[in-house]
Amino acid sequence: METGLPLVVIAGPTASGKTSLAINLAKKFNGEIICADSRTIYKGMDIGTAKPSLDERQGISHWGLDLVEPGDRFTAADFKQYAEQKIEEIRSRGHTPFLVGGTGLYIDSVLFDYQFGGEVDQELRAQLEKMSIEELHEYCFKNSVILPENKLNKRYVIRVIERKSISEKSKNAPRGDSIIVGIATEKEQLRTQIAARTEQLFEDGVVEEATRLGKKYGWDSEASSGNIYPIAKRYLEKELTLAEAKEKNTTADWRLAKRQLTWLRRNPYIKWYSLTGANTYLSNLLAKAR
Repeated sequence: METGLPLVVIAGPTASGKTSLAINLAKKFNGEIICADSRTIYKGMDIGTAKPSLDERQGISHWGLDLVEPGDRFTAADFKQYAEQKIEEIRSRGHTPFLVGGTGLYIDSVLFDYQFGGEVDQELRAQLEKMSIEELHEYCFKNSVILPENKLNKRYVIRVIERKSISEKSKNAPRGDSIIVGIATEKEQLRTQIAARTEQLFEDGVVEEATRLGKKYGWDSEASSGNIYPIAKRYLEKELTLAEAKEKNTTADWRLAKRQLTWLRRNPYIKWYSLTGANTYLSNLLAKAR
């Protein structure tokens, strides 16, 4: 790591505890958090995306939340530009930037200086838009394209296919000012944590939030097409019991966690630790950097 205030990157799957770890470390080491999450960027999608509440943030500045309205265009290139600006601003205040999340593309775009650009191949896009979601998934499988977190959203899948060449336009090693850790959790423990969070989402009022989003943006909108919202809709329409809705969300988040880990494990520079191990490792390094 280069001298100066490091960029602390904490990556991991959903419900792994990375946010609480980052908040605790930010409190100890004068840090601010940039959320690398492709869903919490949307305004109004608070409970269903497990966005940390003001109380949960414990007075620590969080960036990368509530950036755009659901359905507005916000790309990985937009995130990279935003995050790099925030890293510079945080350091200008003498604080330590923490980049925290499970959206691997967002994290890698900053770490490996992805160069986004070039015109969209309109011919390819036209071909892709004619395909069904199942055909797009098959295309991804045949061409070694990792599916996005919201793999049932056709627009998301097409974007990922169009970004296939990104890895050829990036640095081979991460930025030298970074410390990178991943949160490793035993499978059964992670699934238990995911189930507990599902319970919390329903207790916090995710069904009511889904209803508001459905009325404001429509049930076929970006706001209603991902995460727990389609499940909440089926519960509202009495297609599912409450227990069935909870089980389906736990299963969906478990699959999301596996996709996130598939992406993150491609990065050989991530040091994997348990939550306790990551806390010890980062605390030691940050104490020396002060």
